[in-house]
Amino acid sequence: MSQHIDAGSRQLILIVDDTPGNIALLTGLFKEHYKIKIATSGMKALQIAAQQPMPDLILLDVMMPEMDGFETCRRLKSDLLTVDIPVIFLTAKNQPEDEEKGLRLGAVDYISKPISPAVVVARVATQLDLIRAQQLLRDQNKYLESLVNDRTRKLGKLQDAFILAMASLGEARDNESANHICRTQNYVKILARQLTDHPRFKNELNAENIELLYKSAPLHDIGKVGIPDKILLKQGKLTPDEFEMMKQHTVHGRETVLLVERYSGESNNFLRFAREIAYSHHEKWDGTGYPTGLIADQIPISARLMAVADVYDALISKRDAGDAYVNMDVIAIMREGRGTHFDPDILDAFLAVADQFEAIVQRYREPITSIPSARH
Repeated sequence: MSQHIDAGSRQLILIVDDTPGNIALLTGLFKEHYKIKIATSGMKALQIAAQQPMPDLILLDVMMPEMDGFETCRRLKSDLLTVDIPVIFLTAKNQPEDEEKGLRLGAVDYISKPISPAVVVARVATQLDLIRAQQLLRDQNKYLESLVNDRTRKLGKLQDAFILAMASLGEARDNESANHICRTQNYVKILARQLTDHPRFKNELNAENIELLYKSAPLHDIGKVGIPDKILLKQGKLTPDEFEMMKQHTVHGRETVLLVERYSGESNNFLRFAREIAYSHHEKWDGTGYPTGLIADQIPISARLMAVADVYDALISKRDAGDAYVNMDVIAIMREGRGTHFDPDILDAFLAVADQFEAIVQRYREPITSIPSARH
């Protein structure tokens, strides 16, 4: 028995008996080490058990008027509020069938009267020590869970920051801005959400995958780190040979992600999306894109979404003598690519949410700081 517990943390025992002598005996046994409450009827016991502070243990007589101990126990165990309070029967009903009934009703112990004080004290201490151990385990589990959640959140933030930093390496070499990354990943999320219930896309575009697409989208041009500056930063149109070399940024991007997968020894949807987007976001619905000329549904859904996002942002950000294409003109140009450059259903989804794309542009707008190079 826990004999050195501070009074403020002492456990509470509810003694339920209608005989004053029994109450006095039990109170004398436990009052030094536990808090005590008394109930002289089953109904009163139910009321006390449901009130704060709730008892840690109930010592319950069987033979009481109006409501016996068996019925009291049944009601305690049928109430979600009191179902977990351990019950020990202390009773003169000492037949095997009585004990069996009491245990079947949910009691943790059944002690026959006349009681042996030492036995009762030991059994009560065992149950209350078990309660303390269970509570300690629950508290420890909650602490560990909160610790894991906190570290998971921090790791997630670190991973997101690392992804953006990696993406920025490719974009920075191309005179692109960090806002391009933010815009395109938001475009992808908006498009994916718009297509969630579409029969062609609903199996792929669940909430979890949409979040992974959002996180992987910034890596679409990571392969540009492998393109020479003389090509990447060239002003004006690229020569055919230069353009062939520029196309290799898709291959470099895929190889970068594959290296991560090989090094880690595993893959997941995030890495799959990153690899698909980096490699295939310049493919076109009619098969005229690069690097492999995929046609229609051969192009991964992730890359088809990215194609719309990337082209829209290139058009809306394009500068000519200091003037930007207005959004209406950009939408008209995008519409012309339906069924040729873009998956028709994805382009239709874009047209339905074009106002949300424009809101993203306004949110992540920046002044012109340099003349864009020939990127596409």
